[in-house]
Amino acid sequence: MDGKRQQWTFLTNHTRVLHSIARNPTTRVQDVATACRITERTAQRIVADLEQAGYLNRERVDQRTQYTVNLDTPLRHPAATGLSVRDLLKLLSSRPPDEADASPRTVTA
Repeated sequence: MDGKRQQWTFLTNHTRVLHSIARNPTTRVQDVATACRITERTAQRIVADLEQAGYLNRERVDQRTQYTVNLDTPLRHPAATGLSVRDLLKLLSSRPPDEADASPRTVTA
């Protein structure tokens, strides 16, 4: 390593692209890339991945591409068993907790 600590994030680019498209189904790939801070080529590849995996469909309508997110598609990770794209998008669209609710918590199983 070059001495720099590698950056990490909680959400993958695939999640960011899916969320961006769900918010605006007629968005352009260029705008998705800008919103997600990735290259247009990466955004195109991710859209193709999501389409191939059944998470979204795309259709040409006049001069634009119209996306349809398949909300009931289950998430792929075994830890997300029983959760769907709808659940993920609902979580991402939720308001952040109020300051009163932002105190650290320990969750026990």
